[in-house]
Amino acid sequence: MLRYLIIAIASLCMTSKAFALDVSRPEVHAFIDKMVNDHQFKAGDVEEILKDAITQQAILDAIARPAERTIPWFEYRERFLTDKRIRKGIAFAQEHSKLLSKLEEQAAPVSEILGILGVETFYGETAGKYRVVDALVTLGFDYPPRSAFFLGELEQYLMLAQEQHLVVKDAIGSYAGAMGAPQFMPRSYRNFAVDGNGDGKINLWNDWDDVLFSVANYLKQYGWHPGEPVIVNADYSPKEVPPYSIGDMALSDTVASLHAQGVKFATSLPDNSPAVLLTLQGKDGPVFRVGFTNFYVITRYNRSPLYANAVYELGQMITQSAIHPAATDAVTKPQ
Repeated sequence: MLRYLIIAIASLCMTSKAFALDVSRPEVHAFIDKMVNDHQFKAGDVEEILKDAITQQAILDAIARPAERTIPWFEYRERFLTDKRIRKGIAFAQEHSKLLSKLEEQAAPVSEILGILGVETFYGETAGKYRVVDALVTLGFDYPPRSAFFLGELEQYLMLAQEQHLVVKDAIGSYAGAMGAPQFMPRSYRNFAVDGNGDGKINLWNDWDDVLFSVANYLKQYGWHPGEPVIVNADYSPKEVPPYSIGDMALSDTVASLHAQGVKFATSLPDNSPAVLLTLQGKDGPVFRVGFTNFYVITRYNRSPLYANAVYELGQMITQSAIHPAATDAVTKPQ
């Protein structure tokens, strides 16, 4: 028993390790030089920021087990399509109805925006617990599989902080450095976030005009097609079930080619419209769906098809109930 207790304590210590970044490392010097040479930062300023950053084992542990790759679709669905989340989304939609109506007038996908905010942060309530600088430094310097990506995001974050007058050490986000209610990475914040109310600032933490218009702009810039379907259920009886869809995917088929393969589904889209067959792991076997261009656009927010399915279903449930407020009390857990 004592041996197991010692192992457990040691494991706990390992997962809670946190260290100040060693700025003498060559790769840290290279990053500082890049900020100086490419963006005219002062070397001393960048070094002070990095000295204050903390490398955290908890961040490395979190990125090693994303839910999209560790649980099947039916469990993922149950995690995000709950009574509590649906009710919260309905209340949010009713509270911001005027703002959402403005977005509808601009042909923005209100349902999907509501789904994204619900899945990402429970409408701003769970926007992360890590300092953004700690997350990006940890993953940039101590997570080799995606070091280049996160160092790029750290670079973008420092520029964003300068442009938006953010205090670098104060911003809080996810273990991956995503920020605010919509969980924008720094590059996305700089490229897609907009000033929704014209106050001269872009605040994705608690300014809902900025948040909602920024998510709408993100989807628009990635090619959202107003009025077109996102995804439909399909009937399919293949000789061999395709692998379950869990990772990034492309629109590798068309409506016509899927029909030719024996996939049965209804859509008003032309035969040459891009499409993809999705195979999801249900409780009682595979669930088949067909996604179109707008489904692919949602996966540009998060590459997982499980995520995109959850966003779509949650958004549909919220908008359908919010349109009929009397039905709010009758909302039950989706089957």
